[in-house]
Amino acid sequence: MACKHVDSPDLCPPGPTQSVYREDCTQCFDSIDDPTGLDVCLYCYNGGCTADRSHARLHCETSKHPLVVNIKRTRKIVKRDEPPQKMSRLAIAAETENDRYDTVTRVKCYECGIEDVDTSLGKLSQVVDGVLKANTFAKQEEVKAWEQELTACEHTLCLEQEAARQIQSGDLGHCSACDLKENLWLCLQCGNLGCGRAQFGGIGGNSHGLAHKDTSGHPVAVKLGSLTADGTADIYCYTCDDERIDPELPNHLAHWGINIKDRQKTEKSLTEMQIEQNLRWEFSMTTEDGKEMTPLFGPGFTGLKNLGNSCYLASVLQCLFDMPEFNKRFYHPHEKPPSTPTPAEDLETQLCKIADGLLSGRYSKPDSDVTVSEQSPEVPHQKGIAPAMLKHLIGRGHAEFSTMRQQDSFELLLHLLKQISRTQHVAPFQDPVDSFRFTMEQKLQCLACKRVKYQTEEYENISIPVPIRRIPRDTKMDAVDSQGKDVDREEFEPVSIKECLDTFTAPEVVELTCASCGSKDGFTKQSLFKTFPQVLAINARRFEIVNWVPTKQDVPVVVDDHSFPLDAYKSNGLQSTEELLPEGNASGSAPEFVPDNAAMASLSAMGFPEVRCAKALHATGNSDAEAAMNWLFAHMEDPDIDEPMDLIPAAEAATGTGSVIDPEKIESLGAMGFNAPQARQALKETGGDMERAVDWLFSHPDAAGDFGDDTGDQSNAGPDGTKERVVPGNATLPANFQLQSIVCHKGSSIHAGHYVAFVRKEIPGENKSSWVLYNDEKVAKGADAEEMKKFAYIYFFRRV
Repeated sequence: MACKHVDSPDLCPPGPTQSVYREDCTQCFDSIDDPTGLDVCLYCYNGGCTADRSHARLHCETSKHPLVVNIKRTRKIVKRDEPPQKMSRLAIAAETENDRYDTVTRVKCYECGIEDVDTSLGKLSQVVDGVLKANTFAKQEEVKAWEQELTACEHTLCLEQEAARQIQSGDLGHCSACDLKENLWLCLQCGNLGCGRAQFGGIGGNSHGLAHKDTSGHPVAVKLGSLTADGTADIYCYTCDDERIDPELPNHLAHWGINIKDRQKTEKSLTEMQIEQNLRWEFSMTTEDGKEMTPLFGPGFTGLKNLGNSCYLASVLQCLFDMPEFNKRFYHPHEKPPSTPTPAEDLETQLCKIADGLLSGRYSKPDSDVTVSEQSPEVPHQKGIAPAMLKHLIGRGHAEFSTMRQQDSFELLLHLLKQISRTQHVAPFQDPVDSFRFTMEQKLQCLACKRVKYQTEEYENISIPVPIRRIPRDTKMDAVDSQGKDVDREEFEPVSIKECLDTFTAPEVVELTCASCGSKDGFTKQSLFKTFPQVLAINARRFEIVNWVPTKQDVPVVVDDHSFPLDAYKSNGLQSTEELLPEGNASGSAPEFVPDNAAMASLSAMGFPEVRCAKALHATGNSDAEAAMNWLFAHMEDPDIDEPMDLIPAAEAATGTGSVIDPEKIESLGAMGFNAPQARQALKETGGDMERAVDWLFSHPDAAGDFGDDTGDQSNAGPDGTKERVVPGNATLPANFQLQSIVCHKGSSIHAGHYVAFVRKEIPGENKSSWVLYNDEKVAKGADAEEMKKFAYIYFFRRV
């Protein structure tokens, strides 16, 4: 019986910008390497598994797309009877996918029940060929992330082309100086065609394109094989010696008679080859004494494949999905997955997919592509699962997380928790982020009249300062570099987690004028816990400004494995002996702003006028000269930069009147990623104007925020029947917490180096919990966990 869908008008090859999910299933991590392969929809290019869960059939039923191409890949067995040839010259070579795998395809129709449709019928041959040649979704997103960082240069923007002429198609077939027919670069200025340099992946090249530039001075060339119909291509500027973009590429090609809409991409771009090269990097998994760590496998011991600088994401996911709250919310192995026509674009689906991948144990097994002879351990590590779809959804529209650069894992944690909390949590499921939430209570007390004011604010984490105390140089150990030369190696005194918490909760003096007694002596400010969360996330700030650059210092923080109490950090609230400050502002004027003397002196010494210094300190929290300096550099062109400060909007805001502290506006800014104190301060500084408030927030990233009196207990139920606010967390004592997992970072900058995770777990066959190391796709018993705990970047404590 012939399939009746082979000529469907909806069948067409994927376009250059369409996503093709032909690596793994969009609803689980079954892949083309599994015995039954992967079914790729020939209409929307969704990938679905065909084993027991059969997400491919589920997609067919949901979308009414009956035709799929089944792709199955197997590892080639390579026999080497002879020793490798002696290398006679330096060469760039790499094993391609065709070298490593055999790929088998067949077209199936779920509606007609045909398991092997003749691909010569209708449009099938063209569509299947397009699916197989297209970039996979993961690679396409990586390419986009790298390419978005490319810019134009003066040589592409000011390109002057010589007299137009029609380049015959035959002349585009090989280099003008040799017989090479690939890796060809067209000079956009004169139309010369030259081969490029030898490239990663075994692509040949004699550098005749570069030689043409040296003799002619023409800087800009385009790689013909990278041209796509949507106008993208590899553009290289030999003068800048870097990749660029050409905004006028279609016109510049048309000048030589080349219609870009007729071109089809035939070669990998420079970006695609760079990604392949980056992903070949391996990280060591040896202990300090040189022994290989023991790999672990099974449920809860699944690694995450590095997608290229994605270890900041992998380490956070491993810690979160070890928590019972996340397990209960997203891991449902016996339930039907969420029904959606586009599972790759649905955050709920992708979070369930990650939970299944990490917790089921289905994908935690030794890498069958690695033999014992290739690696020293008796059992090789696992391949790991690739969270490409989740990474895309998390980073979509975000200036940092949408790139392929290394990012701050703590900022990623905050961003991810916010996105998870915004998803719909239908009963009986609960928002797992609730386990992180708690309330801090801030106490302000006038130094003169001793009257007090209390405010509360909700949090999901705390960021604690780590005291930095250097060990004197004469007692430090000698250190040498790889060449045996003496180098300065700073060492720091260890501090305890208790000392860090003591510093975080200690009272501090702030310069404010008391509205009750008029004293300018200032206030003490102290923040303590009003309630405690189930999971306390702590960011350890080890940063110090070195030559005006924030630098992470390796200060050891001592954290015991045993539980410890936080009872001493609980606020006791208003006491019977304390008198509250009157509501609002009794005098009708705002507290006078007094710039910090030390910060003013530092800024003045740099040559900034006093008015600018005061304005910068007022905008950045009045304590940090570095933040104020950065603010000044960013606002040098402001037309009112030299006008005296006008604090009238702030004074009006202090009365709590008008729309300045409109809760709806605070909520709207919260939806953009700003917390309530930041939003409140921005609205007060801008007279309640939402558009100006957004601009203010982006130009004041280090602003401390305003803990105004429009929060706290005022929102509790009153006689008017207003809804009672649910205070997150638990206020009961004792409040004992035990370290459960950590995200560790190696490197002096959070935007470089490497992230790993350590999680306390019970290992099968052992009667005690141990620390397990998650280093991207590798999972092993963490031999150096005790040492790494001292240098963790994020600590997750669980209430016990």
